[in-house]
Amino acid sequence: MSESGWRRRRRVKPKDGGALLEEARAIVEAWTVAPHQSTKAVPPWLEEAAGTPGIARFLEHTLLQPEAGRDAILALCDEAVRYGLRAVCVNGGWVPDCVPRIGRSGVLVTTVVGFPLGAALTKAKATEAKLAVGAGAGEIDMVMAIGQAKSGEWRYVEDDVRRVVDAAGNTPVKVILETAALEPVEIAAGCLVARAAGAAYVKTSTGFHPSGGAKEGVVALMRRAVGSDLGVKASGGIRTGETAIRMLAAGADRIGTQAVAGMAAMLGPSAPPLKELVERGR
Repeated sequence: MSESGWRRRRRVKPKDGGALLEEARAIVEAWTVAPHQSTKAVPPWLEEAAGTPGIARFLEHTLLQPEAGRDAILALCDEAVRYGLRAVCVNGGWVPDCVPRIGRSGVLVTTVVGFPLGAALTKAKATEAKLAVGAGAGEIDMVMAIGQAKSGEWRYVEDDVRRVVDAAGNTPVKVILETAALEPVEIAAGCLVARAAGAAYVKTSTGFHPSGGAKEGVVALMRRAVGSDLGVKASGGIRTGETAIRMLAAGADRIGTQAVAGMAAMLGPSAPPLKELVERGR
């Protein structure tokens, strides 16, 4: 997913509800006929990184439990820098602490908006996003208006995302669909709406919903829905490097996880090349 791709989507007009569902059904039908099957080959969305060592560049070190204290948050940042990860993902109140801790390492500070329910007023989500960017957040992970999506109110959902995207300015926004709570057509429609509203990524899960987290087949459906225009972030229940590799091969190009320490063999300059890891099916 190129930066120009998601920036272009910000100029797309809202979709008609009937046309949206028709397109979503066609995507699901194609996915049902030809579901994801592991070929142990590097997929197109990972080709640029095929020769680089390990998976660190795809990982977001995540700590969103409300009881997490300052020491744990700062340790999260230190681990992300040590392993050369893509980002840390924390609640908004910790962004001002993480930004100086990360420093000039190149690790992004990602924060969440409307988390974990997605049920806040749109104005509140937009304000939360604006404050987070002002505090130094490099990316925003917002929770979609799940109740409205389940009710078929897709114009509301699209406007909700668009207003957060606008409030975030040039800071990329990921839209958390909470896929385990959705039907396949709703997942595809959520992806299409997020793309039309200018999001940079779609994301599977908050990790807090009782229905579960990321699944390979759903990640493949999301990739089919957004094509190369957007990124796909898999999160929720990804605890091993082997699972992370399967998610990447299925369609993800970003992984949210709390289990980075257990993936150490796939991190750093001594890790096998990504191509080798994918070919092993790990």
